[in-house]
Amino acid sequence: MKEFLRNKTILAGVFMMAFYQVIMIGIFMWGYSAVPRNISEMTAAIVNEDQQTGQQLVTQLESNLPFKLVTDLSLSEAQTQLNNRDIQLIVHVPADFTTGLTTQGAQAKLDFFINQSNPQTAVSTMQNVVNRISDQFIVQTQTQSFTKLLEQFRMPEDQAAQTVNGVMNKVVSNVVTTNTPPAGLHNQMAPMFLSMASYVGSMIYAMMSVTALNQTKPKLGKLRAFLSLQGVNVLLSLIVPLIGVSIYFGIQGYGAEAFFKTWMTHSFEMFAAIQFTSIACMLLGQAGMILNMPLVLIQSLVCGATIPREMLPGFFQFMSRISPMYYSVHIDYNVLFGGGNTSAYLVGLALVAGGALLINIVIHAFKPLKARREAAASLLPSM
Repeated sequence: MKEFLRNKTILAGVFMMAFYQVIMIGIFMWGYSAVPRNISEMTAAIVNEDQQTGQQLVTQLESNLPFKLVTDLSLSEAQTQLNNRDIQLIVHVPADFTTGLTTQGAQAKLDFFINQSNPQTAVSTMQNVVNRISDQFIVQTQTQSFTKLLEQFRMPEDQAAQTVNGVMNKVVSNVVTTNTPPAGLHNQMAPMFLSMASYVGSMIYAMMSVTALNQTKPKLGKLRAFLSLQGVNVLLSLIVPLIGVSIYFGIQGYGAEAFFKTWMTHSFEMFAAIQFTSIACMLLGQAGMILNMPLVLIQSLVCGATIPREMLPGFFQFMSRISPMYYSVHIDYNVLFGGGNTSAYLVGLALVAGGALLINIVIHAFKPLKARREAAASLLPSM
């Protein structure tokens, strides 16, 4: 037993066990503590088309909705922003709301729009808030202030009170969901699973490929070895994602076009992930895994599959901007379920891949030069 406890490999394993617990618990506790604390960072739009009681209703909604509010958008503009995930909820007061509220036998409809092609936290939060606001509004419409408002339209006090008491059955909440995933939690989580599989595989491959690069460099030369490795990276990035994508589409088919787009997305993501995770390996060799391990945990949090970026602490929001997984998850949302801003996500992924490749080129070019200078400097005292 003592021999094993003194063994350097065992000690390295003990370090990794402890290190993994520290980074995993530390990162996840920090990141997930944002829910529900930072719910106020999410954005909702209120679109009022009723020129009578609409403003009174907007005032009530502003005091009840726990989000950043936008009130200067038309319904079509708000729907575009909802589709692009710039806002997470639309509350629409139709032009005939007061008419439905005050007309015998009619109903007043209040519309809520939710984009379900979003992180789980965002979708469930919006659904819960809609239910709560709907219930609260029906109760609030029975207050004296609303009765007085109806009296302003020259309605007798008794009739106004009767009208308000009847609102319990007259106000209808119309929840409109868009870009709804197919049934099953596996579909909601598919963008994260596909992205995580590509990223983790790329991380392990990067460590091995950099080792192979260092072994091949003396034989092929620096430039040829690096270019040859990049050719292999491109080839593998095209072929390997077919495995995971085929498994998922075999379980839940979306058609040939969606298959091709998802395949290309994760081919692009895999190439970006190889470049991104190779940086630490180029700098530190196999010890680069110590840096890559917390990075993969961070990306599982910032990718946008569970928590919206707006709710995360500032550090995680920054990391999402350089995360290959963040962009691939959102492109998957668009391809599989629907959504906008696909071109922006593609540009973001391209910038991450290009930036990481450039860093690797610089490291590859200068690190051997530095090693030769150090070797030359070590010979100076003997001369």
